[in-house]
Amino acid sequence: MADTAIQETQRVSPDLKPKELSFPLPKALHTTGHVHLTFLGHCATIFLATSTPGDSAGSIKPLGSFVYAMPDRTSPKSTISTTIYTSPSSIEYTTRVAKILARRIGMPVYVGCSIDPNALGLEVEEEMEGLRQIVNLVVEKYEAQK
Repeated sequence: MADTAIQETQRVSPDLKPKELSFPLPKALHTTGHVHLTFLGHCATIFLATSTPGDSAGSIKPLGSFVYAMPDRTSPKSTISTTIYTSPSSIEYTTRVAKILARRIGMPVYVGCSIDPNALGLEVEEEMEGLRQIVNLVVEKYEAQK
């Protein structure tokens, strides 16, 4: 019989270890924000959603919008984005998050988002506070894994 050598494999970059985070959204009573992050060597994929205590586990929620954004190499303060899939209730929020994240982390991002700030009944200031928390959390996790 031939000896069979088992080769040990090593992980190489990018290391596909998605991070799943949940946190209470500020100013949105009893609403939990959910973030699913995957950082690759050349881009990041982020999915955003919310849940409330009344949501049933078997209910189907809309997927929301999906946007690709990347930093503009000719102008560091601007970003370029394109919509891959549109859901009218979440397209503005998704595009805003994608552009901010592309500029802040300096690489292309894919953002899927089913968050509808209007359905949550948030004021503009409350919506911006939630957006700020999501962006800061993603940037913090990106910096930690670099």
